[in-house]
Amino acid sequence: MSLGVRGLHAGYGRLAVLHGIDLTAGEGELVAVIGANGAGKSTLLRALSGLLPLTSGTVHLAGTDVTGYGPEKLARTGLAHVPENRLVFPSLSVADNLVLGGYTRRRGPAAARKEARDRAMALFPRLEPRLEQAAGTLSGGEQQMLAIARGLMAQPRVLVLDEPSVGLAPRLVGEIFSALGQLRDDGLTLVVVEQNARAAFAVADRVSVMDRGRVVLEGDPAALSTDPRVAGGFLGGGFAADADAGADAAGAATPGVASGATRATERT
Repeated sequence: MSLGVRGLHAGYGRLAVLHGIDLTAGEGELVAVIGANGAGKSTLLRALSGLLPLTSGTVHLAGTDVTGYGPEKLARTGLAHVPENRLVFPSLSVADNLVLGGYTRRRGPAAARKEARDRAMALFPRLEPRLEQAAGTLSGGEQQMLAIARGLMAQPRVLVLDEPSVGLAPRLVGEIFSALGQLRDDGLTLVVVEQNARAAFAVADRVSVMDRGRVVLEGDPAALSTDPRVAGGFLGGGFAADADAGADAAGAATPGVASGATRATERT
């Protein structure tokens, strides 16, 4: 299922946060959204999942206009939202968290619910022996796995995730993003808001860069990772330092950076 957003404006009361966002994610594509704190990334996901009313603009799922749908209707239509900071139900068991994740599908076939749970357990096998354990006693990484598994219980065709790596050790970040890449390879459409641009770039098909409520750059990860605006502003010193080191060592890296940057599209 594809996702299409056109001219999206949203905010909080009189505070306008999003200013004409255009974003597309094709079926089976993973689109990463990066940007500094306060760029409007989380607000974008809240607007997409119906948690925040739109001021104007449209949202389409598989060509169907779903603008104005509430969260439950969007979930039934095929879009699930994994929020920032996991937000599992700490006093409930892992199994009960999964059941609640599939609430919008409770009247659907039992076989489909079992298939969704089996898929989640195969993706995150460390959860299975903890099904009767209280979710609040899991480690941070396990809670993030549970949050994603809970989202999968809604049997989505589009999954939007807000900062799935936040607070996690590097090894667990690798596990989480490996799982997201596997979901993409299985045909799920994903939009991932992420501060850890390195991790996002490793699995993304396309990247959108947000700044002050607008998409200002978009392109493939290879092009954007060599764009000095992205390397300096969003990827931190690591990428910029790597690029400088490559230029010093090879002497010919600068033309490569220039040609790579031209593959990204600047949005004004």
